Amino acid sequence: MNRQAIGIPPGGKVNSVEHRIELAIGGMTCASCATRVEKKLNRLTGVTASVNLATETATVTAPAGVTVDQLIETVRKTGYTAAQAKAEATPVARDEAHDLRNRLLVSAALAIPVIVLAMVPAWQFTYWQWLSLTLAAPVVVYGGAAFHRAAWVNLRHGAATMDTLISIGTLAALGWSIWALFFGMAGEPGVRHGFSLTLERGAGTDAIYLEVAAGVTVFVLAGRYFEARAKRRAGAALAALADLGAKQVTVLESGGHEVVRPITELKPQDRFLVRPGEKIATDGVVEEGASAVDQSLLTGESVPVEVGPGDPVTGGTVNADGRLVVVATKVGAETQLAHIARLVSQAQSGKAEVQRLADRISGVFVPIVLVLAAGTFGYWWGTGGGLAAAFTAGIAVLIIACPCALGLATPTALLVGTGRGAQRGILIKGPEVLESTRTVDTIVLDKTGTVTTGKLAMIESSVDDEALRLAAAVEAASEHPIGRAIAAAAKRPLPAVTGFRSTPGLGVSGIVEGHEVRVGRAEFAGENTGPAATGQTVVTVAIDQRVRGQLVLADEIRPSSPAAIAALRGLGLRPVLLTGDNTAAAEKVAKAVGIDDVVAEVLPADKVDTVKRLQDEGRVVAMVGDGVNDAAALAQADLGIAMGAGTDVAIEAADLTLVRDDLMAAADAIRLSRRTLRVIKGNLFWALAYNVGALPLAAAGLLNPMIAGATMALSSLFVVSNSLRLRSFH
Repeated sequence: MNRQAIGIPPGGKVNSVEHRIELAIGGMTCASCATRVEKKLNRLTGVTASVNLATETATVTAPAGVTVDQLIETVRKTGYTAAQAKAEATPVARDEAHDLRNRLLVSAALAIPVIVLAMVPAWQFTYWQWLSLTLAAPVVVYGGAAFHRAAWVNLRHGAATMDTLISIGTLAALGWSIWALFFGMAGEPGVRHGFSLTLERGAGTDAIYLEVAAGVTVFVLAGRYFEARAKRRAGAALAALADLGAKQVTVLESGGHEVVRPITELKPQDRFLVRPGEKIATDGVVEEGASAVDQSLLTGESVPVEVGPGDPVTGGTVNADGRLVVVATKVGAETQLAHIARLVSQAQSGKAEVQRLADRISGVFVPIVLVLAAGTFGYWWGTGGGLAAAFTAGIAVLIIACPCALGLATPTALLVGTGRGAQRGILIKGPEVLESTRTVDTIVLDKTGTVTTGKLAMIESSVDDEALRLAAAVEAASEHPIGRAIAAAAKRPLPAVTGFRSTPGLGVSGIVEGHEVRVGRAEFAGENTGPAATGQTVVTVAIDQRVRGQLVLADEIRPSSPAAIAALRGLGLRPVLLTGDNTAAAEKVAKAVGIDDVVAEVLPADKVDTVKRLQDEGRVVAMVGDGVNDAAALAQADLGIAMGAGTDVAIEAADLTLVRDDLMAAADAIRLSRRTLRVIKGNLFWALAYNVGALPLAAAGLLNPMIAGATMALSSLFVVSNSLRLRSFH
């Protein structure tokens, strides 16, 4: 759990001079690139950087003395481009995919005849090899230009990446073929080229590898193109969040004049108009009107929420039917929509521990492969295998070993998982959260506002409808929560009240339609009764000094809470109800929703102690809460989950935020996190198994370099496709 979420860093001292910077990094093609940039940035004094290949960003925490220009210059010296990331989506990803598609189409059209001629000896006409050279050379030079450029930049900086392997492999295959055609026997008329998955010993002067040079280039280009498309699709959730906000707003000026302005000119306390079908421009409070607001784009809930005067509304949601006048409370970067976008962006830019392991492996993998390829070449040549066989085995090792699938295993899954979570109203603050969800075995639930709605509601009545209508009319003039609950329980419209009077601690009274109405404690209404059931509020109604009955109110249990508790149990979690309310009230709620363990009558400090006690017992604890008094306990828990309607401090202290104000979302959040972690681990297993299993085959001469290139590209596509399955999470 990150204690910094509530402003308390690990030493207890507040570091106020650090600032967080997002950089967009250009030119990275593999995990080794990301590792190099990250290492260079982290060498700067006081800088902590995390570079994400999938999002092509660097998240940097730096002291005040380190400027953005210094960070950008450091990245440039490493051989890559950098710029401060902008909040809005940029067309760079589209341009990259478009360029890759063009190169892929041209290269594929030229390479297919080369591959077919090499694999089908019967079709090899006289001088076929020279046609193959004519078609293959542009594929390697034009199609593979990005690989060669990146390899050259890395070479100048004394580094080696996946592009180094691809560039050396394809250029070596092309160079060997040119030498064999011009100076060996391969260019003579009538020479035929057999195709085999295994190596054959021989001198090699009649062997050409044009199909390897062209085929590998095409397969890698195809992998890169589909990766670029996948990254665009995976990042669509964040782009959609950025596009949710309204672009213009109708501001009501003094005198009721309506003026349409850009959203950037809206200020707090401005009054603005929202017509049916329009997006609500920013966070605010309804001043006039009533309507149903569609919040599905933010919360994932399809049922619109009814709002009226005094109710808060969120920017980006849609006004379904009524005309609303709203007073702006938060604008720009302070809105809930902007906050959600920041949380999603931070989560996608971070790294889980499993990703850091993959990065460390990728960082040393390429140099090891270069040494292994040289060793393979030397072994085959030195043992009499022939120059051609030695060259083929060495090239196969270079190409099969590219660790691109390893570098994509974690970030693509994280990108898709957090994006899907945002669409469903689940915000994962950071990738380290995923590991926490796997080990959690106990979930502590705050009662008020989490298991219950936190609002009083009438659950029982012994008065007739007419008496309830008159009582509600009097209570409608009161601001007390009991009054609001009674007023909400009666049918509309309510009659007017005169002579309203509130007696603190006792009740309210007034004249309605000529009747004297008193609502409150039994003694206030003129009746002596026994004590109310613990955890409930009983109100007596008297009309014209005659008691007409009683109304029973209680904190209403969320309709979804019983099913949510069952779902949490199904995930292997033991629920514990934690509340400051009295024991009897807590046990009644616990029984209603299916919780066996209850900790009641606790102060905010005691909530922290309760979490600590459970942890001391060896349990891994998740905590769900929504109030300021829950923030410390959320920070103490191994996994903190904040209800979206809760306070800002609770949301900041949590690891997961549920925009949907529904406990069932907690179970969904844990399921999504665990599923994302499973996908990451599956990706890493197959990526590592592919490299570890294929390298010995290549070194032993059992793989043709072109087949190696195809399978290498397919491994990357498998990782990306497996990650995209998270888009179907419900």
